[in-house]
Amino acid sequence: MNFRNSVKAFTNAPLNRLVILDMLKDYKRPNDKISELIKHGDLIQLKKGLYVPGVSLDVAGPELFVIANHLWGPSYVSLESAMSYWGLIPERVYQVSSITLKLSKKYKTPKGTFSYRAMPFPYYSFGTLSIELSPGQVAVIATPEKALCDKIITTSGLILRSRAQTLSFLLDDLRMDRALLEKFDLKALSLWIKDAPKNESLRILVKTLEKI
Repeated sequence: MNFRNSVKAFTNAPLNRLVILDMLKDYKRPNDKISELIKHGDLIQLKKGLYVPGVSLDVAGPELFVIANHLWGPSYVSLESAMSYWGLIPERVYQVSSITLKLSKKYKTPKGTFSYRAMPFPYYSFGTLSIELSPGQVAVIATPEKALCDKIITTSGLILRSRAQTLSFLLDDLRMDRALLEKFDLKALSLWIKDAPKNESLRILVKTLEKI
């Protein structure tokens, strides 16, 4: 059995343990073989039961946003990660931040750090898109509007009370692209407010963006 060839058919998402065991069904001790593959760099373990191809296989593995969706779910990529993806902020982001319906969580893996913040339903379900990042690799990502709302909601101690304060937060603290803010879908954003945490802050946000 050529493990590298078998893995090639499963490179668009992380591999779970059942898939790996099926690939290794001809081995008497497949669990020992998994440990050997990890030791030799053929597999990277993200968490118990979830893996991606190792660098020694020279096989393109899943995108980081795809890994984030699978590592702890249901979830979608948001906050600074989505804001950077959409070009809203200038900073390069060094961890993948997501929103989840489950408990908040953080994973430090060989592929990077992945953090998750909990949000309630139905607010969680609004403002996401399935984006094909590369052929066959699809990740669920917050829209620009939702990523900003999530950032406001999850920023500890932040309560927006005025247009001036909101503009300062957007343009000075986050250094957001003003031209992109002008293109925000405020109608969609307004529909989420009644179900959102910090809904008064989000109302101030909408009023501010209407006049930006």
